[in-house]
Amino acid sequence: MKKVGMQKNKVQKKQKITGRFLLPVVILIYLLLYVYEPIKTTDALTKSLTTLMHLLPVFVVVILIMGLITALIQTKNLTKFLGRQSGIKAWVIAVLGGILSHGSSYIWYQMLANLRVNHVRDSLIMTFLYARAIKLPWLPLMISYFGFTFTLLLTAYIILGAVIQGLIVEKMIPYKA
Repeated sequence: MKKVGMQKNKVQKKQKITGRFLLPVVILIYLLLYVYEPIKTTDALTKSLTTLMHLLPVFVVVILIMGLITALIQTKNLTKFLGRQSGIKAWVIAVLGGILSHGSSYIWYQMLANLRVNHVRDSLIMTFLYARAIKLPWLPLMISYFGFTFTLLLTAYIILGAVIQGLIVEKMIPYKA
């Protein structure tokens, strides 16, 4: 347990260091590009800021939802909905949980491991992980590039694929109570 805590601290420290350098590096790159191509650089920066302003409300809503989910839902409460006897509600929770999940996958591994220890079906964990391919903050941008119909169809296929992957896992890995 101590080793896991130490590894977590190393990862968090590495993220802090990376985060401190990312913004200055991006600013430096923009300044260097501005020297060589001022008009294109200004256009790129303007487009980036416009996109950010369009996505900002979505980011805020997603972060608020994630904060509420983290504060209100605990592992023990989830296990009663995602156990062996759970029906379609469990699949809906797994898909929606995957869609609403935010951040890097490794952040969720500890929670998923706890759920697995508490007898949540592997098929639902697989469905959750597969459904994470849908990123809510990026849907507006995707719609602007590819159109509403394409985005809707792709999202539906990802959800269908998540459930199919979960069903395959359910057939391959027997449930252990």
